[in-house]
Amino acid sequence: MNNAPLMPMATAVWLVENTSLTFKQISEFCKLHEVEIQGIADGEVAKGIVGYNPIIAGQLSKDELELSSKDPNRPLVLKINEIEIEGDKIKSKKYIPLSKRQDKPDSALWLIKHHANLKDSQISKLIGITKNSVTAIRNKSYWNYNNLNPKDPVAMGLFSQSDLVAALEKAERRLKRENKEKLQQSN
Repeated sequence: MNNAPLMPMATAVWLVENTSLTFKQISEFCKLHEVEIQGIADGEVAKGIVGYNPIIAGQLSKDELELSSKDPNRPLVLKINEIEIEGDKIKSKKYIPLSKRQDKPDSALWLIKHHANLKDSQISKLIGITKNSVTAIRNKSYWNYNNLNPKDPVAMGLFSQSDLVAALEKAERRLKRENKEKLQQSN
């Protein structure tokens, strides 16, 4: 993996000012050109940039720095933190353009007609409209019901096919559980 340290220019400034490393070692570590490192040392490049200590930042160990300082041919090795940041856990609301927002009630009608086993709350969560609106569409009491045209929300990009499949599987599990409970109550 060809990772550079955080804030490579500021890190290079610190390494030039505080170590006896060669320009080549610093340039390879910071993923900068050797001429840039020479410019930093001459004071022509990175004027006003405050040095960033890679040891304090946890990107370089003191031992690594000392070993590379003693051997000019030894490259510095970036210390990689084993912290994983998972972006899948945090779900942000997807922006729906104004032109597609008008299609939400049409999509709700489509889901009601094609997947009647979905609960109103599931439909409202998938599409991003209120549960009351979905209930009104299901009861045909929605204020604009006569002008609604069922439209496939996946085809319109309101949510993905995998989201729909997950909601349908959840609804199927709920129906099985409810049927099982009814059978137990009747016995």
